Amino acid sequence: MWELCKLGSAKFARYGSSLRHSRKFHNFTYSRGVKEAIANGEPVVALESTIITHGMPYPANIQMARKVESIVRREGAVPATIAIVKGNIHVGLSDEELESLAECQDAIKVSRAEMSYALGRKMNGGTTVAGTMIIANRAGIKVFVTGGIGGVHRGANISMDISADLTELGRTPVMVVSAGVKSILDIGLTLEYLETQGVCVTTL
Repeated sequence: MWELCKLGSAKFARYGSSLRHSRKFHNFTYSRGVKEAIANGEPVVALESTIITHGMPYPANIQMARKVESIVRREGAVPATIAIVKGNIHVGLSDEELESLAECQDAIKVSRAEMSYALGRKMNGGTTVAGTMIIANRAGIKVFVTGGIGGVHRGANISMDISADLTELGRTPVMVVSAGVKSILDIGLTLEYLETQGVCVTTL
């Protein structure tokens, strides 16, 4: 899996080489390691942050975040945990910033719908799969690794509860490597919806 991540990230890293020359990235805050990796065409792997802000209690969340980043480094890539910190988009976090995010009590979940609100209100936010994809794509990172993705909820024929993750997978050119659809969801309908969105789904 990580070989695929490294190949995919290296292949598309050239799109990030013009990052420092583009005005639309001026308000992104990059960690030093991520900025150097993108500039040098080295493999970078994006990571979401809602698992830190909403998925686990402290200190399990920070322990998990550090472990995941260490796995990415061990496999030869640079981890770029993405989050919103006081209205600023961060691509890659220092250990101190990870710790602060893990302890944060006012962070909101940030998907496409909440992005402008969180930035405009100078809020803290953990990026969902969809939110992370949007930022990773604009930052020139083309590989994103996560746990479970959102999907079609059971009873969606009545509630119309369908995760924005699925729509984003069909519109944003980022390769997502995940454990699959969360088991509490309707997996069959999720796969049908992904097909409708033109998303290629494969297994390793």
